[in-house]
Amino acid sequence: MARWVLHVDLDQFLAAVEILRHPELAGLPLVVGGRGDPTERAVVSTASYEARAFGVRSGMPLKLAVRKIPDAVFLPVDAPTYDAASAVVMEALRAHPGAVVQVLGWDEAFVGIETPGSDVAEAVAHADAIRAEVLEASSLHCSVGVGDTTVRAKIATDFGKPQGTFVLTRDNWFDIMGERPTTALWGVGNRIAARLAAHGYETVQQLANASDDVLTAEFGPRMGPHYGRLGRGLGPTVIDDTPWVARAHGRETTYQADLVEDEEIEAALRTLAAQVVDDIEREGRACARVHLKVRFAPFFTTTRIRTLPEPTFDPEVVAATAIELLRGLDDRRPIRLLGVRAEMVPPEGGYEQPRTTGRGGPAAAPP
Repeated sequence: MARWVLHVDLDQFLAAVEILRHPELAGLPLVVGGRGDPTERAVVSTASYEARAFGVRSGMPLKLAVRKIPDAVFLPVDAPTYDAASAVVMEALRAHPGAVVQVLGWDEAFVGIETPGSDVAEAVAHADAIRAEVLEASSLHCSVGVGDTTVRAKIATDFGKPQGTFVLTRDNWFDIMGERPTTALWGVGNRIAARLAAHGYETVQQLANASDDVLTAEFGPRMGPHYGRLGRGLGPTVIDDTPWVARAHGRETTYQADLVEDEEIEAALRTLAAQVVDDIEREGRACARVHLKVRFAPFFTTTRIRTLPEPTFDPEVVAATAIELLRGLDDRRPIRLLGVRAEMVPPEGGYEQPRTTGRGGPAAAPP
């Protein structure tokens, strides 16, 4: 028996769902984000492949996207519709024979499978079958990365897009990845890459050969060795389908006009606090720590956290704590974004495993 990890990623998910609802949009540059108004402050959630050809990417301000493609179609984010489409896909994955499914978000999941033999062609057959099953169930296309670790499977998916399957294992890891920049790795952004480059680690191969002592000195005893393992493509080999338990719920809003007056700022924080308390009440676990996120104009973001004297479901306590955290910053610049996050008390028995959350759901923790 051989164990494999498949990473299933839906192609241009939000755009694809919208095209199913509006077939006349097929082939057009389509951008989904915010309230669908490119004159407002909001970012791109997903762009169709036709829009990506013009340089539009997720996270880009809508105002910039419309400058790149003035005649693009802009649509608002419709979370309930995407939730429903995602549920159909995940159910199709769970129905695949022998599959163990770990949901990562709306549009992606790890699938663990075992094959009788060790030939990767058997895993590829599962991947191709899954692509067909997802398409039949949801009318949505997906790509699948086949790997022997979560890291390799996740990275492999990008090579298979769109509508394809790609294999990345220890046998071809360095052939494919060795000379690529460290930013090609899952979880290595430009800032981390710059710190690695300062030590002479610019490629995946160089990072794989890096000194653990140097990495530990730069990033600490946990993350330093983690980056070294990333360079070698190492990661979990077993998929855990334990139901994900949220640690916190948060809400944030980007305001179309900067907030300046104390009264409007405090009112905005109270609104956000009420929303997150509604969320945690559905979980049945009280708020133990309050997180505040503030983005001052033009674009400086900071966060603050405070542990409460005792857990609470009182939105006034959460709001008052957020207001105190904001006042403690002693910064009078106009505010373009506020966020409040309520970190809940752990469930009885604690959390099954450490995970980080991504858009729409849970994600695998680093090895």
